[in-house]
Parts: sequence; C-alpha cells; structure tokens
Amino acid sequence: MLIVSEITADGKLTLGKGISSKILMQYMDPETEILLHKTRVACDAIMVGSNTIRIDNSFLTVRHAEGENPIRVVPSRKADLPLQSNIYNTDAPTIIATTSQAPEENIKRIEETGASVVIAGETSVDLARLMTVLYEDYGVKTMMVEGGPTLNYQMLTAGLVDEIRLIHLPFIVGGEDTPSLVGGMSISSEDEMIRLNLKNHYLCGTNLVTEYDVLYHEESKDDN
Repeated sequence: MLIVSEITADGKLTLGKGISSKILMQYMDPETEILLHKTRVACDAIMVGSNTIRIDNSFLTVRHAEGENPIRVVPSRKADLPLQSNIYNTDAPTIIATTSQAPEENIKRIEETGASVVIAGETSVDLARLMTVLYEDYGVKTMMVEGGPTLNYQMLTAGLVDEIRLIHLPFIVGGEDTPSLVGGMSISSEDEMIRLNLKNHYLCGTNLVTEYDVLYHEESKDDN
C-alpha cells in the first residue's frame, strides 16, 4: 500500500486542526496534481479517513488523468458519515468499512445510497482484516492512502504500508496541534521508530517529490 501526501516544509498537512487540506493543495504545481491523479488511476482503490471526508468532502475520483476511478474506501467506526458526502455519488464504487457496533439504521442508509458496507472489527476497524476482505472480495491488490494523521498512523503501525510519497510544499505553518503526516501516540525510544529508505526524489513542476520504502523493525535489524 502507498501513502501519498502533500506536506509543508515543517511536515504539516493543513493550516490547522479541522481546516481543509484543499487550501494547501491549491498551491501544488499543475504537473504534481496530474501525478496525483495518475497514481489514483494506477491503484485499485483509494482510502481516506472519515475525518477527511467530513472536513474536505472529497470526491476521490480521477479528473486530471485518463483512466478508471479507483474504488473509494473509508473506515468509519459507527458508519455515520454524512449522507450528503460526495463519496456517495455514482462516479465510482464506494465501500464503508465499519464495525459490528455500528447502528443498523446507519448501515441501511449507506446501502441505500448504492455504497457497500464491510464489517471489519468489533469496536474499531481492523485494517488488516479490511485489507484481506478488499483483496478477496473486491480484487484490490494496490491501494493509495490519502490519509490524515490518524489513518496514516494506524496503517503504518499495522505494518500495512509499503511505500510513502511526499509532495513538498514550500511553506511553514507551525502550530503545536496542527495536523502532521502521522499522529498517534508518541514513542519512547528509537527502537519504536519506523525507518524509511529514500529510493527516489525529483522535481515535478515546481514541487519536490520524495519517495520512500517503509522498513519495519524486522527488516531494519536484518539489514544491520
């Protein structure tokens, strides 16, 4: 799985907590925007977190490249995403991943929009189980994650990310609680760090793009 994200020079995703990332994305070079949509075409599915849908209300479709729209996947523990969300249009298949604790009426309303619902967990969405369901039932072999800090953290700590691509924007935002690439709990030692291997870097238009392989602890120790 591939995480793709635009970040500022100080690693921020937005101007502040609860503010749409679209404000920063409008400063991406047009070539970089095309690259982003070509990546969507190359993947079977695209996944974002429920907060991203609530704040950005993204379509998650391909508009600046030729090709098919990927399957849209959104984890939502209570299956309570607003039914007016743009992901419920018919431009592409949509899957809401939820839990057995999601109210039945919420699931029914989602299914009435034409979207599919996958139960993957008891009290929280089990991302590893979800990946298995997506592969076995929907043929998803490649997925692009355009997550916020929480989803990126969950995917990385579950060991589900192979690559990370960062689109660097020449701004400094600051702010102690401004969302950065990865959220979650802080670590207590260097042994808990997830190591990366820089495999490529290039200019796309005016934006620097860096690409990394993710090296989990077992791989890092084996290489030493």
